[in-house]
Amino acid sequence: MWQGGVVAYPTEAVWGLGCNPFSEDAVMRLLDMKQRPVNKGLILLAADISLFEPFIYHLNDIQRQRIKKTWPGPVTWLIPNNGLAPKWITGDYTGVALRVTDHPVAAGLSRAFGAPIVSTSCNLQGRAPARSGFDVHRYFGDELDAITSGAVGKRANPSEIRDLMTGEVVRAG
Repeated sequence: MWQGGVVAYPTEAVWGLGCNPFSEDAVMRLLDMKQRPVNKGLILLAADISLFEPFIYHLNDIQRQRIKKTWPGPVTWLIPNNGLAPKWITGDYTGVALRVTDHPVAAGLSRAFGAPIVSTSCNLQGRAPARSGFDVHRYFGDELDAITSGAVGKRANPSEIRDLMTGEVVRAG
């Protein structure tokens, strides 16, 4: 992924697509593959909260405790952007979406990369997310640089998204 690759990997509920979030070229390639507009924003996924420290250093103790109660797990938090997350990640939003995964393959990918990775459902815009390796190949075939092994977890729905500042559930999980 450091060379701009796009990878498909299983998560708790669906297959995801990932890349280096700090490579504008990689993110734009991923968005182009999905036919997804950049203004919608993307989620960053990590194996451990420590990988998000540059994004969350400005949070107070109460805010940190709130997110720690749900991580690792299926809750994505919208955190005020401290300026580190680039526009191609945040889209039209003032926050950045962060999640610590407990899926072994997704977490292993982040650990191997040594940083958070982009996480978005493996599908073309408007289509159902891939739930099998067959679906991944059907949607993207040879466009991907790699497809990990592994299976999707037991969750029926993608992660819930909550706004850290308001507590509002932006997307039910």
